[in-house]
Amino acid sequence: MLDSILRSTLAALALAPALAVATELAYVSNEGSGTVSVIDTGADKVVAEIPVGDKPRGSAITIDKHALFVSEQPDQLAVIDLDKRAQAAAMRVGPSPEGVGISPDGRWVVVAVEESNEVVFIEVATRAKAFSVKVKGTNPEHAEFSPDGSLIWVSAEEGETVDVIDFATRSEVAQITVGARPRGIGFSVDGHHAYIAAEKASLVYVVDTETYKVETTITAGVRSNGITVHPNGRWVYVSNGADASVSVIDTQLARSVATIGVGQRPWNMALTSDGAKLYVACGRSGTVSVIDTASNTRIADIPVGKLPWGVAIH
Repeated sequence: MLDSILRSTLAALALAPALAVATELAYVSNEGSGTVSVIDTGADKVVAEIPVGDKPRGSAITIDKHALFVSEQPDQLAVIDLDKRAQAAAMRVGPSPEGVGISPDGRWVVVAVEESNEVVFIEVATRAKAFSVKVKGTNPEHAEFSPDGSLIWVSAEEGETVDVIDFATRSEVAQITVGARPRGIGFSVDGHHAYIAAEKASLVYVVDTETYKVETTITAGVRSNGITVHPNGRWVYVSNGADASVSVIDTQLARSVATIGVGQRPWNMALTSDGAKLYVACGRSGTVSVIDTASNTRIADIPVGKLPWGVAIH
């Protein structure tokens, strides 16, 4: 009897870790097909397609993992119920919304609105527009909260600048000159540096987040645009639109140490929470390329909708 109980207990303990591990899901906005593809990151297969409005682009997942905010053309921010996998609401935010970010505390979503040159702030709890802040730069594409949530950094696509908004004062506090057509923005784990990809310059600008000064530039591939930072802080990944590649920057050496081939026109990217896999939206291929970050190799290409623009993972 005791042997039977012991065997059952040991079997349950052996099974418990496996049951506790939940597979993360990647949500891919497809601007050409008006859908969000849902990828199981364990199997690297599409498990669902969620219809949304016209040209979905930027997206952000709420901290409770129940909702996805997605920018839609011509002027909306949609809310997708991730449990039901259906659009639950939508609100007008302004003409041509693109990049979407979420605050570290999960209370606020920000949207870069291109044609009105502003950043719109949405309160997650009420799903309502709270206020907006005009930026000096033209055609803002990405808006990202700093790691401490005090600032929002905004890349001005048609300028050569990045605008910095102070959340507390709801005003612009700095404008940083970088190369032509800045796009992706990422931050070091300690928050002391920002990494900004300038597409036409094919460079990554490393900016001191306290002084707002450019410390150095790092050569990436041709038409560098998307930026993602590994959770360990050592690696920064840069998608290169014209090269069909992703550059791997070693932050300690301040240079690119690897180049990985992916699908055509790689755009925005996201890492799994453990940093083991990088998912790259490849617009012209209609695929998401999956990179094993330990070996810096492409391990899969997953067909999704038309013109995938971005990826969000939980």
